[in-house]
Amino acid sequence: MKIKKVDIIVGIPSYNEADNISFVVEQASKGLTKYFPSLRKVIVNVDNNSEDGTKDAFLNSKSEVPLKYISTPPGVTGKGNNFRNLFKYMLESNAKSTIVVDADLKSISSEWIQKLGSPIIKGYDYVVPIYTRHKYDGTITNNICYPLLYGLIGKNIRQPIAGDFAFSNRLCKYYLTKKWNNTTYHFGIDNFMTLNAIFGGFKIIQTGLGSKVHKPSAPKLSKMFTEVVYTLFSTILNNKKKWENVKQLDNLGLTGKEHLSKGQSLKVDDILIKRRALLEYQKHHKSIKHFLSTEVFSEVDREFSKSKMNIGPELWAKIVYDLLYRFNSNHNRLEIIKSMKSLYFGRVYSFIQLTKDWSNSKAEEDFRKQAEIFRDLKPYLLQKFKNKKKC
Repeated sequence: MKIKKVDIIVGIPSYNEADNISFVVEQASKGLTKYFPSLRKVIVNVDNNSEDGTKDAFLNSKSEVPLKYISTPPGVTGKGNNFRNLFKYMLESNAKSTIVVDADLKSISSEWIQKLGSPIIKGYDYVVPIYTRHKYDGTITNNICYPLLYGLIGKNIRQPIAGDFAFSNRLCKYYLTKKWNNTTYHFGIDNFMTLNAIFGGFKIIQTGLGSKVHKPSAPKLSKMFTEVVYTLFSTILNNKKKWENVKQLDNLGLTGKEHLSKGQSLKVDDILIKRRALLEYQKHHKSIKHFLSTEVFSEVDREFSKSKMNIGPELWAKIVYDLLYRFNSNHNRLEIIKSMKSLYFGRVYSFIQLTKDWSNSKAEEDFRKQAEIFRDLKPYLLQKFKNKKKC
């Protein structure tokens, strides 16, 4: 069947999101109709063959814009698989721009569609959101992705795996030329998109969207951590020559809302997080000792033996850099990531103890300071690579 040509797409990746997807469709339809009236448009649900009625909820949504449903085959899951279907549809329909929004969004408005989509029409290739999130939401972003992009690569991109993006036809073609790891077909896709937009030299801008209210991913043991960090580490290391000599910070441009809203409420169980940290630490103790430098391991081991564990930002930066270095040359990469989970939980627990009475804005200042520590300690990582060459 011949694909109908369109100008702009709103893509909604999903897996079992029947309870909220209609709201997202309605806001996307309003935004496309109001802000892009002259363009040919379509809203596409790229789904993982959901079993909760997501397809019916999507197709029965109130919308002035045509709706199209695309699914992976039964048994094939993964957010990256959904994106791959979206990329292929974008090229087949010859769309100039695609906006992607999460299916679980509760704070999306029609204005989000305008703020994400307009920069692509103006010539940008990739639009990344900035929004207020609860200080304990997005812990992988806050403690790993953001500080590595800021401190190592020199790009001040606050939400590199946010889930809400926009991209050009040109960038979409580029994504399909790159090598995909297995983790890219799953939760690694957001990292893959942002990092390849950076390393491919594409024109990027950030846009303020206010507050993100959704189903938060509080710290938890799941394949998400493995898939996100594996993709992040491998893509960064595959492009080492493009960041090793970067000394200046690129803040990028900013459009949309400059003043962000209050973040959503979120409760976390810090006792459970500490328990998981200790359990995983015992489980992977031998590997952690092997992967970390002697000095860093000694400090980590002392903190994990204390009742009031404190994995501070400087120690955390050295942990991440030690593991990134090991990831570069070690064949057992999955064990490195698995070992990292306990240390990540330790860092999150330490941050919660420090910030229980802090506002989101004060916590945000601390995230930026942590990113600056990663930048200050970049020579620590580079020296490891230099020493290896001498051997």
